Amino acid sequence: MVEVNKQPHEPIPEAGLSIAEAARRTGVSAHTLRYYERAGLVVTPVDRTHSGRRRYHALDLKWITICTMLRATGMPIKGVRRYAELVAAGGGNEAERLEVLESHRDQVLADIAELQENLKLIARKIDVYRDRLAAGDAGQLWARHRSPGAAG
Repeated sequence: MVEVNKQPHEPIPEAGLSIAEAARRTGVSAHTLRYYERAGLVVTPVDRTHSGRRRYHALDLKWITICTMLRATGMPIKGVRRYAELVAAGGGNEAERLEVLESHRDQVLADIAELQENLKLIARKIDVYRDRLAAGDAGQLWARHRSPGAAG
């Protein structure tokens, strides 16, 4: 699970933040920040100093947080990239952006439904084990030579 740093931040200097400071403020590693850039997940080119060092500004940090949160929901890199491309292209493609987000929402809802079914199975198994432990015959659960109907 990706953790996003949601703490209030002190103001960002006009010159921007180093990659280390941006990583600290967003809760992702410097490696992840460089990866987001290489993978085409940023909406604006990351600013550079005269010596080529990355400098991150408020909009960069906001976008990194959005990307990180989308990834935390299970959105594939391909989906985040497509969304970033649409945002970077500017206005006029809002319907396409909405489609990307709705499609991902539908997948998340399907994943949640599947997890809920799996959770029901786990709850049933817990009930079986509790019942068998209380009855004193838990040793029969999944035993090699068990009686019919004693599946655990």
